[in-house]
Amino acid sequence: MKPYSVDLRQKIVDTCLEGSISQREVAKRFKVALSFVQKILKQYRETGNVAPKAREKQTPPKLNSQQLKVLEEIVEANNDATLAEIRILLEEKTGIIIGRSTVDRMLKKMDITVKKKHCTLRKKKLKESKI
Repeated sequence: MKPYSVDLRQKIVDTCLEGSISQREVAKRFKVALSFVQKILKQYRETGNVAPKAREKQTPPKLNSQQLKVLEEIVEANNDATLAEIRILLEEKTGIIIGRSTVDRMLKKMDITVKKKHCTLRKKKLKESKI
């Protein structure tokens, strides 16, 4: 999600500093959250600046390089597996518990696609219904 523009931030601060309307009304007027108005005012009082803050530190990846290799091996061995199945296999081999969305992000990071064979699933269902 992109940060609000500096122009909008400055308009919010200027409107609040006029003192004619409340912060809640400013939030309604500019269609932003009250907490955002409060945050911008606090930032302006502390720094004199309304520009969006730069991200200081990235969140570290969930898997290290060795665990990524294990994930790659799992996908190669089980190319029909769903993200949930890959997640379970990864947990069994490494003991690391991650979500399906994290598995998806890690696979995209490694430029691996997990293409499913849809006809195989239909054939399996047909065999089960005949039994």
